[in-house]
Amino acid sequence: MNEVLNINEVTRNDYFKESHGKTVVEMTLKAALELGDNLFYPIFEEMDRKVPLFEKDNVVVHDKVKEIMKECGEGGWIAASLPVQYGGFQMPRMLHLSCRFILSAANYSAGVFPNLTTGAARLIVKFGNDWMKKTYLPKMVKGQWQGTMALTEPEAGSSLADLKTTAELDSSGNFYNISGQKIFISAGDHDGVKNIVHMLLAKIPGSPPGVKGISLFLVPKLRVNEEGNLESNDVITAEVYHKLGYRGCPITKLNFGENNNCRGYLVGEANKGLSHMFQLVNESRISVGIGSAAIASAAYHAALEYTQQRKQGRPLGEKNPLNPPVEIIEHLDIKRMLLYQKSIIEGSLSLLLYGAKCADLEEVSNGADKERWKYLLEILTPIFKAYPSEKGIICVSNALQCFGGYGYCEDFPVEQLYRDIRIHPLHEGTTGIQALDLLGRKVSYKNGIAFQIFCEEVEKSIETALSFNELKDFSKDLQAGLDRLKLVTRELLEQAVSKQAKAWIADATLYLEMFGTVAIAWQWLLQGPAIISGLKKSNKKEFNFFQGKLFALMFFFKYELNNIYSIERRLLNEDDLLISLKKEYLN
Repeated sequence: MNEVLNINEVTRNDYFKESHGKTVVEMTLKAALELGDNLFYPIFEEMDRKVPLFEKDNVVVHDKVKEIMKECGEGGWIAASLPVQYGGFQMPRMLHLSCRFILSAANYSAGVFPNLTTGAARLIVKFGNDWMKKTYLPKMVKGQWQGTMALTEPEAGSSLADLKTTAELDSSGNFYNISGQKIFISAGDHDGVKNIVHMLLAKIPGSPPGVKGISLFLVPKLRVNEEGNLESNDVITAEVYHKLGYRGCPITKLNFGENNNCRGYLVGEANKGLSHMFQLVNESRISVGIGSAAIASAAYHAALEYTQQRKQGRPLGEKNPLNPPVEIIEHLDIKRMLLYQKSIIEGSLSLLLYGAKCADLEEVSNGADKERWKYLLEILTPIFKAYPSEKGIICVSNALQCFGGYGYCEDFPVEQLYRDIRIHPLHEGTTGIQALDLLGRKVSYKNGIAFQIFCEEVEKSIETALSFNELKDFSKDLQAGLDRLKLVTRELLEQAVSKQAKAWIADATLYLEMFGTVAIAWQWLLQGPAIISGLKKSNKKEFNFFQGKLFALMFFFKYELNNIYSIERRLLNEDDLLISLKKEYLN
């Protein structure tokens, strides 16, 4: 944040003055670390072993969830990034996301409860009316009420155009009658809070077909009546799903309006619900990326510790069996697996914090600058979500491999981390959805302006790095990789208007991987000048830190960046392999 991304560019703006200065940033990170150490991490295993139970229409979660929500509410963590007038500190997202990284590494399931509430609260702040802000927001930011987002339906999945949940205006004109079902709702019901506030997508009868007819509603589990008391709002939990990992947070199926008594309150404009909700969805996608990097980081550090303690085998060429075995970190394949993890995780974290900086500067900028940050944020969001989640799985797999057979057992944390991370390529839009978003929309939007701005930012970093002799070769390698990405992008967009209109999108996930690899290489080169400068003026301890960074940079360029060329060959091949494949052939 300080040496590479220059958080001062953000905090010097009046809006963020409450978080101004390096001292405040360091104090905030220290507080997050203490919260993770003292409250989140001690129940990391317990939340996985003692899964939420569905008992007598009540979802019972770990008893520490109450304390987590209370601490995150009263401590300001839920409201931290919100405006001051709503109990927030106007904390830069870059800093808030860094704290979330720490807490997610400590216990991802525990962090989901307050994080979801923050997202729902932000929607109310931006689009809700005064009554919503007065009635629901204070309880949410204090951690007394949970916030969620309710999008997915049994027959719709990621195809939001097919939503069936309806919202019909009541004859009183004061609320809408909600009817429908939602599935896979994280923290959709639990006893860790007194109420759940759902931000729900539904269609008003007579609205335009497809996504243009979707509206956003605030639908509480318990509504506030005219006397200010809570009463049932006909929101019924139908099921709590049993999951592979991420078990500490319940994922629910909810029925709305079974007894024709579920009230919803329109948030923002009618038929603008999808654009409103996507503020939360896009934030959630960055959050998924940070959660993935955090879980992978926890696995990496567990593996790093283990490989420096476990002794087995002898160096290559050592023929005397009487010589003592060495720490397994001395074996070259272990070094490769550890360096792979470090390069992916720290490169991803850099990109995610860069994205948070884009969001911060978009908020406080005007005119062309605001548009520029917005376009960068838009085109990188699919990468924020998909790259760390897909590569993070491989990172944790490598960490597990470092443990050998012990990694497959519950004696060490990587077994749980391997299960916990697997959800991330799925929720908030699968990897395939992110790929379609990137190639099908983002790179061609407004004649490719977002892609052009991305390329300009990468080339700025290349230009800066070229002034360092140690980085010249890497600068040239990244320029070559960026040129290939430009070529592939141009070719695929040309196919989109040619005979190959179907084939061009068939390998969108490969395009996303190529784009993501170039983006992470860019982030490593962006770190390059700080690494080289740090090496030249560091003490012994700092030298090891910067030298580790340099090796991670070199590894990513020498091992990972080269993979884009095989992807390029596949993407430029215009055969119709997938189009001609019939389902019968797979039986």
